[in-house]
Amino acid sequence: MSFKKYTTKDIAKLADVSRGTVDRVLHGRGRVSETAEKKVKQVLAEIDYRPNVIARTLRENKIVHIASLIPSPEIDSFWKKPMNGINEAFSSYNSFGVTVVQHFYDQNDPTSFKKISQEVIDSEPDGVLTAPLFKKEALDFFKQCKELDLPYTTFNTDIASSDYACFIGQDLYQSGRIAADLLYKSQPELKKILIFHFDEEISNSPHMQEKERGFKDYLKEHGIKESIFSTINLTDKGYKNLKEIMKTSLKEDISGVFITTSKAYEVAKFLNAEGQKIIVIGYDLVEDNVDNLKSGKIDFLINQNPRKQAFQGVHYLTELLVFKKDIPKKELLPIDIITKENISTYL
Repeated sequence: MSFKKYTTKDIAKLADVSRGTVDRVLHGRGRVSETAEKKVKQVLAEIDYRPNVIARTLRENKIVHIASLIPSPEIDSFWKKPMNGINEAFSSYNSFGVTVVQHFYDQNDPTSFKKISQEVIDSEPDGVLTAPLFKKEALDFFKQCKELDLPYTTFNTDIASSDYACFIGQDLYQSGRIAADLLYKSQPELKKILIFHFDEEISNSPHMQEKERGFKDYLKEHGIKESIFSTINLTDKGYKNLKEIMKTSLKEDISGVFITTSKAYEVAKFLNAEGQKIIVIGYDLVEDNVDNLKSGKIDFLINQNPRKQAFQGVHYLTELLVFKKDIPKKELLPIDIITKENISTYL
């Protein structure tokens, strides 16, 4: 579809006003009579006027500085996809005068988030995109953003008490329920279930809490007793205790394992017990998870589409800061269930 390009001269003629009046209405500069403003706006609506944002931005030499703050992909490969999504968004919006500077923190260290978030503040950005894994430290950061009137979008983790411009991600409680539904329908006679959290302290990690809450609520609603759940939080480097935990656990009759992060492969490598079918459910299409899904050691992966989450975060900040558009408070992405039968369509 093509649109006619109207000049201020065209609009002035249609509205029967001066070009100066049109210019003042378009840019909000100077005083305009109520009658003249109404006539100009009526013409703009009739012709579906679309300003040349690129030309205006370049003419004004205006640069919009967006800072991203996400965990380091060098520590956890999961974050390579969000990083790529941010890079793609930068490529898409760079011509609008948008720059994106990426900042990385250690997802195993809350003090790292605190330090790097201060660096973000000190860089004086126009907007911030972040994946906040630590609730306490994130809320302190968001408080600073609010005091500075600095808009921010978040993805991956929805921290309910924050005042973000937009959150992009999944309903994590619902994804936990879906994981439980998959387990229950695979093995209705459940005996023991292991729930694994990796890297972060569960008390300060709302994204893992919500997944576990949804998982447990679903099964309790289906008559499964609390006593069969065993929750394991692994925060030590290299997960030194995991081998012994799995060795001990595999002596019991385990029905399923639910891993709330992208580390399902860390558990799957210990599941070689002959004649014992254990349903393994985890998150994300990192390479090791995909390999274990294909080999049958992982049964289901829930795809969170982290690349799209991050891309959309930059997209909405651009809409807000460059185009001055209203943006949604939340965008919840579909919850994709991946098995070895459909994995090829996602790679």
